[in-house]
Amino acid sequence: MGNGGSEVETSAPQSLLGMRGLSKHFGPVQAMQNVDLEVKAGEVLALIGDNGAGKSTLIKTIAGIWAPSAGKIFWKGKEVHIHSPRDAADLGIATVYQDLALCDNLDIVQNMYLGREETRLGILNEIEMEITTRKTLADLSVTTVKSARQLVGSLSGGQRQAVAVARAVMRESEMVILDEPTAALGVSQTAQVLELIKTLSSQGIAVLVISHNLVDVFAVADRIAVMYLGAMVHTGPIGDYDTASAVELITTGTLGRAGTSVSSAL
Repeated sequence: MGNGGSEVETSAPQSLLGMRGLSKHFGPVQAMQNVDLEVKAGEVLALIGDNGAGKSTLIKTIAGIWAPSAGKIFWKGKEVHIHSPRDAADLGIATVYQDLALCDNLDIVQNMYLGREETRLGILNEIEMEITTRKTLADLSVTTVKSARQLVGSLSGGQRQAVAVARAVMRESEMVILDEPTAALGVSQTAQVLELIKTLSSQGIAVLVISHNLVDVFAVADRIAVMYLGAMVHTGPIGDYDTASAVELITTGTLGRAGTSVSSAL
């Protein structure tokens, strides 16, 4: 259930993404320390922890926004160096942040291809871009969007999240990082996003979900990873936890019922 070095090393070749001893400091502030973690193809891994636990630092390091101060990152068993978001994208890692980075005044197709429009004989290939957009949405079972030419500003929160994810996976991503994907969504919209996560997983795409909503976590996650004060204190199959134990780990970094520090037991 733990993330001890020998266990992680043994399973590394089967992992899509692996991290060994990953640390990040900003001057004297240690934001993340000695993190070991693996993400396997097709699994939903929920990353949980309180504010300031190091979750954002971890995903921004994976996404290429920040370089780690120490440690190694592996992709499909080989060490890689992710210096920029482009490096992450080239590997097959896509990140959908909480703000989604969508343009409300553009339609879905325009948002999907923003900055990488397809042209034919020097003219925008609108037909091909729309066909690909519609196919991508259909592959993800996004049925609530009436038209690929709807303005994004007219979409619901759940629909906007779906468009942002579709844009991410259209580049043949093998892993998608979702930062609080259900934050501020209603019940029905949340259900749509959770189904979208399940669809991604069923297609063999790994999903790393950062969430404060434990109901959502227990609804979709195969495994959870708990961070506390910059350290990874616990990882394991979702069936090994309940809401009470997850909350205890998030708030204290320990499992009191075991009578010991979780980190020391790993």
